[in-house]
Amino acid sequence: MEFNIFTLVAFILYFAIMLIIGFVSFKRSKNMSDYFLGGRQLGTWSTAISAQASDMSGWLLLGLPGSILVSGLTESWIAIGLFIGTYLNWKIVATRLRKMSAAAGDSITIPEYFQNRFGSKSPVVRFVCAAIIFIFFLVYTASAFSSGAKLFEFVFGTDYTLSLTIGAIIIIAYTFLGGFLAVCWTDVIQGILMFVALIIVPIVCICTTPDFMNVVNDGIASGDLAANYLSLFENKDGGFAWQTIVSGLAWGLGYFGMPHILVRFMAIKSADLIKKSRLIAVIWVFVTLGAAVFVGVSGYAYLNAPGNEALLTQFNAIGDAERIFMFMSATLLPAVIAGIILCAILAAIMSTADSQLLVTASAVTADVFALIKKDASEKTQMWISRGTVIVVAILAYLLALDPESSVMGLVSYAWAGLGAAFGPAIILSLFWKRMNIVGAVAGMITGGVAVIVWEQFCGATGVYSLLPAFVLALIAVVVGSLVSGKQPEGVDELFEKAKTSKVLEENA
Repeated sequence: MEFNIFTLVAFILYFAIMLIIGFVSFKRSKNMSDYFLGGRQLGTWSTAISAQASDMSGWLLLGLPGSILVSGLTESWIAIGLFIGTYLNWKIVATRLRKMSAAAGDSITIPEYFQNRFGSKSPVVRFVCAAIIFIFFLVYTASAFSSGAKLFEFVFGTDYTLSLTIGAIIIIAYTFLGGFLAVCWTDVIQGILMFVALIIVPIVCICTTPDFMNVVNDGIASGDLAANYLSLFENKDGGFAWQTIVSGLAWGLGYFGMPHILVRFMAIKSADLIKKSRLIAVIWVFVTLGAAVFVGVSGYAYLNAPGNEALLTQFNAIGDAERIFMFMSATLLPAVIAGIILCAILAAIMSTADSQLLVTASAVTADVFALIKKDASEKTQMWISRGTVIVVAILAYLLALDPESSVMGLVSYAWAGLGAAFGPAIILSLFWKRMNIVGAVAGMITGGVAVIVWEQFCGATGVYSLLPAFVLALIAVVVGSLVSGKQPEGVDELFEKAKTSKVLEENA
């Protein structure tokens, strides 16, 4: 993409708005609850949009459209699985977790929630949680940084390393300053921008491609396009895509274990607001995932349309299918509009990376540092948290230095690790009275290790590691809980108390 002053201005304005929000939030974050949960004062829209924007990282505009472009509609099973997972997470987990976390000592982090939920005095569960969060969020944050580097490299023609550095500095700045409030309010803005951009680009592409459906149909008939490109159930070679279908649906399981999404449920002002938030979130996810799929399909048709041979050659020269959204935006839209639309990619990147940095910082500070140095003041802990944001960001930066790294690959690995480690433990902690701390630790370790082992030795099966790891973790939670004896005193009462809304009034 050729450098354009209007595009540069759009990016600078966007950065300025994000940093202003970070500075304002800095003034409002006076204690740990403010910094990590916004004082449990999130409203309906901010909870819904920030939860989903923090989930849909750069892979929504880069990885998913790129996969569709290369492999066809069978890859849309990922979108189907994520949509189902989003709905079930809001329906099954959200309300119960808001009540249970409030009842469990007004917990502000997932590790603290597990320890309080099971009445354990041992810090083991918090250390295990913090380690899992640290490891897999490093990979997740690296995927966001890599997305940002690809964006700046494409838009401004800067070196990959320089591009990576610029994006990382911006994300670190407002997360460092404002904490949870800054993250959530920037996520709302970013979520709206992503929503609009994902609708505009495929519509413009379809309108710009004469006889869009005829291009696709004629291409398939003549063999110019892959014969099974538009099939949901067949691979390009004509075989039944059962691994792709099963693995795509398995992505939905990851939602139950995503700390950066779960903390939104814990932070909402009242459980009564969750029903409305769920409706907003589900609509947002349905539209954005569907639009991302159409970006890949419409881009495929556009590049293969008669008369666009030069554009196809130009795109192939880029050598990265994950840049199809960028390429279409720059090619089809006026420079000013393209600059704004391309900011949506930055929005997707920043809305996830900031949340991951914050959750990792909370795990290190509240669940490791605070236990080692119990007399540390809240002010000290907040500065330790801000320091952790910088350290984690630097490590993620180093991990993302490889310009050949795949955004989709990095996200897939991290999503599986977090989903398998925390998902079964979260669900059973909310609905199974007999679950205990031993089962929780066993499930988390089993899930995390199973993902690493499967990715290392069983990746050739074509089955997404999250599925077998989730099942093994679920079994480990049940077995660990059943063989380890009774609950500590008061745990059963806490479980019953959390079923009512009184706990919310008591903690208001």
